[in-house]
Amino acid sequence: MGTGITLVFFNSLTSIVELLLNSLNKMQYPQLQITKRSLLQRSILLTALCSAFISAQVSWAQNIPTAKPESVGMSSKKLQHITKMFQMEVDKGAIPGAIIQINRNGKLVYTSILGFKDKSKNEPLTKDSIFRIYSMTKPLASIAAMQLVEEGRMQLTDPISKFLPEFKDMQVSVAKTDSKGETSYETVPALKPITVQDLLRHTSGIAYPEITKNPIIKKAYINGGLYVAEGTDYDQRRLSPKEFVTAVASSPLSTQPGTNWEYSMSVDVLGRVIEAVSGQRLGEYLQAHLFKPLNMKDTGFKVPAENVSRLAQPFSVDPSTQQPIKLLDVTLDPANDSGGAGGVSTAADYMNFVSMLLNGGELNGQRIISPTTLSLMTSDQLGTRTSVPLNPGQLLMGVNGYTFGLGFMVRQGPGLSEVPGSEGEYMWAGAAGTFFWVDPKEKLGVVVMTQVPGPIRPYYRRMIKQLVGASIVSTYK
Repeated sequence: MGTGITLVFFNSLTSIVELLLNSLNKMQYPQLQITKRSLLQRSILLTALCSAFISAQVSWAQNIPTAKPESVGMSSKKLQHITKMFQMEVDKGAIPGAIIQINRNGKLVYTSILGFKDKSKNEPLTKDSIFRIYSMTKPLASIAAMQLVEEGRMQLTDPISKFLPEFKDMQVSVAKTDSKGETSYETVPALKPITVQDLLRHTSGIAYPEITKNPIIKKAYINGGLYVAEGTDYDQRRLSPKEFVTAVASSPLSTQPGTNWEYSMSVDVLGRVIEAVSGQRLGEYLQAHLFKPLNMKDTGFKVPAENVSRLAQPFSVDPSTQQPIKLLDVTLDPANDSGGAGGVSTAADYMNFVSMLLNGGELNGQRIISPTTLSLMTSDQLGTRTSVPLNPGQLLMGVNGYTFGLGFMVRQGPGLSEVPGSEGEYMWAGAAGTFFWVDPKEKLGVVVMTQVPGPIRPYYRRMIKQLVGASIVSTYK
């Protein structure tokens, strides 16, 4: 079934129901007991089943060829099990919905749309639903930064104060515990400058207001407007680029630059570096050098008014914590383009990005990044550095066996972890539940789009990793 035929089929269901009802009413067969409601319910169910069908025939990711799973070493039966398991989560009210896509060896072999775009309105997810991708913005900004490195316009060893003078002579907040066990803090000079590499691998010493346990740093972030109590988490978009830079640079660091991996606002700062080097707003640079070449037509930092109806929504209350859910209002113009958390995208758009990565930095004749640069980005950049309070794998999935490269979490080996994967696979995810990974050895790229924030996220990341791994019946290793 082709894409056009499928869409016509979906759009015609209601019309078919109406025609059937009219015919039955004219025939006056009361014994049939068929109502408009029951027929519509059946049509909706049929639509859901069709949209969850393994899409070896239907491609939404532009210009990515489709194939049957078996032709690239995957099991249709096992892939159907992915649909079944996530549909169970929808049915029991654990998640509103999800879109999952799998690329194997350059072919789109699986696509599933499950559940609701907006459960409160009973609106189903559609192929063009738009999601808040939060930290899946980071890989986009990281690729942009490395494009500038490739062009010789900046280097990984450059201190960021070269482009943002506010970051010269940074201070570090150091905790001390006395004999009574009481903790105090003192500020000491940074021993080395923050570099571009530090931003890309999260070794800058910058923290996140929502995560840091250092009260001195958190207070500085609050005073700078980087965090608002009772506000929306991970929303630094309220500040102008200059205000953002001033606020971060005037706050102490949590560790000495280059010494410790700590998840942070580093890529937001990287966005400001990209702007300083390129002379363009971050969104404008990404549009010209990434989104347009990859045909990522619905990816950006705001959902325009004409597309707001396509925006996927979370539950109003987290089913696992019973706490209210507040996500970014991406219908408003941001004061700055947040390279760390401000992006929106569709499954098809992000699959284009993932397919480019899987293909060594090129898609459909558009070279985005050199394979040598991509290899550098997806190699271990931490070495023996510490990862306090959590290492990358623990933070993202509650597992071990992962390090960090430049913009991506990277698998260190086939073992050492609690989920299947290959040495050198890389990935990241978003605070609202989105997730992707690329496994070059298995020629595998996966995109998961959902709006499920909260502490349950690592569970679903482990779940999809296990289910996809089990669907592989022939390896490329």
